[in-house]
Amino acid sequence: MLSLSKNDIQLKQTATSKEDAIKALAASLETQGLVEAGYVNGMLAREAQNSTFLGNGIAIPHGTTDTRGLVKQTGVKVHHFPQGVNWGNGKTVYLAIGIAAKSDEHLGILKQLTKVLSADGVEEKLKNCDSESGIISILNGEAQLEAEFDAGLVQLAFPATDLIQLTAVATGLIKNRQFAGNGCVADAIATGATHLGQGIWLAKSNQDVSRTALSFVTPAVAFEENGQAVKGLIMVAACNSAHVSNLGFLTQLIYTAQADKLATADADKVVSLLTQETLEGSTASFKIRNSHGLHARPGAMLVSVAKKFNSAIQVVNLNGEGKPANAKSLMKVIALGVKCGHELQFTAQGDDAELALESIGQAIADGLGEGK
Repeated sequence: MLSLSKNDIQLKQTATSKEDAIKALAASLETQGLVEAGYVNGMLAREAQNSTFLGNGIAIPHGTTDTRGLVKQTGVKVHHFPQGVNWGNGKTVYLAIGIAAKSDEHLGILKQLTKVLSADGVEEKLKNCDSESGIISILNGEAQLEAEFDAGLVQLAFPATDLIQLTAVATGLIKNRQFAGNGCVADAIATGATHLGQGIWLAKSNQDVSRTALSFVTPAVAFEENGQAVKGLIMVAACNSAHVSNLGFLTQLIYTAQADKLATADADKVVSLLTQETLEGSTASFKIRNSHGLHARPGAMLVSVAKKFNSAIQVVNLNGEGKPANAKSLMKVIALGVKCGHELQFTAQGDDAELALESIGQAIADGLGEGK
């Protein structure tokens, strides 16, 4: 696990170009004793090969495989540019994270960073951050940017016969994870649930909540409450706005008359439906042969291929957590933590879906810019 201290972060930096920003990062890595002199050349060469811009105002400059021998100790240095640095092609960087990694351990660093930094709204938060502790909080995932919601917060086919029971179970799931206390349970039950349509109900509370979270419960047998069907209940315990995107996906399901899918899905599918766009299209699986997995360069190549097509494309690391990610987002792809030998499953939906999958498969077979 990446461990950051205030000494790893330099605030209020300025740079006239990305090259100057990279040189400054390399100097920090060298001063810290993480790399030997000359590592900067590898960082500049790596940037020349392919941009290390991840998105959301963040770049991750690092050396090439040829300069790994110059790394004394794995670590990072973070430079904060509140005025931004032009990273080329209209992209602006507010946070540059210089990485020194001795081997494939950099994939773990990237996975941790990108899981946090791919959250919606993080760019503005980083841009306006004015303290080392604030940046550390965001990079370590302590500043909540996304609601807690996973399969463990889903209870299917619970033997309930009324909404009070369902609400109690849903808030209990959140309470048991220590995201909320008894006050949340009592408030949600006292407030009652609202029918959203298609048999889906919503309960909520902002009382005694320490971390925003969602849960979902279905009854073993559907019943009616005040003449409305009860097929499932979503509970939102909120102490900030981290759940807004989830409600957006829920609204879309209701608007397109697909909310009933929640009542028939398994736990993983429920999470997927409420956390990202759901695709139904052509699928194909390919094995990654790159010796160092999908680090920034081959990851960027994969994303570049995906972006050539109009179809929406998602990818799942079948050897990872099994959660779909947007194949057109470099941050999301790197966050999958793909290593050599891992199998990726792609789903494409659109008029050029088949061609997109064929092209992705060919790019992977060709080594994603690193040779076969």
